[in-house]
Amino acid sequence: NFEVATGRILAPTIAATRTEQDFVEHVERTLAPDPKGEWIFIVDNLNTHVSASLVRFVADRCGLEVDLGRKGVRGILRSMATRAKFLSDPDHRIRFAYTPKRASWLNQIELWFSILSRRLLRRGNFVSVQHLSDRIHAFIEYFNNTMAKPFKWTYTGHALVV
Repeated sequence: NFEVATGRILAPTIAATRTEQDFVEHVERTLAPDPKGEWIFIVDNLNTHVSASLVRFVADRCGLEVDLGRKGVRGILRSMATRAKFLSDPDHRIRFAYTPKRASWLNQIELWFSILSRRLLRRGNFVSVQHLSDRIHAFIEYFNNTMAKPFKWTYTGHALVV
């Protein structure tokens, strides 16, 4: 998670998989410091970001007593589109904003991934997955303590000339 206001990385998750349950657990860890707060997650259109598990989690955490329906059949759980609509509802205190398809440059965590790649991964030598994980966590701590600041958008809107 890239906290846009501070430029810090919050509740990093490094795992072997990225299933819908993994994502729900990641969101749960992110909410832990302020479980009653208002949260907006900016995410891409990966299917785990609109999963039935995530809808159930958000409904539960927001105290919403609604019939969610049945996945693939009816209601909010019917399709990815109906789940995305529910998850992006501005009336929910936990909501998700989805970047347009093929527009990863709008998601600021992608800019941070570029920093991670250039500063740590590109010429890195890691003897195990655990070693890589430890180095990433150490880099995140270093980044948060010394480099974190909000990204400044510099694109002016003018067409690029090739």
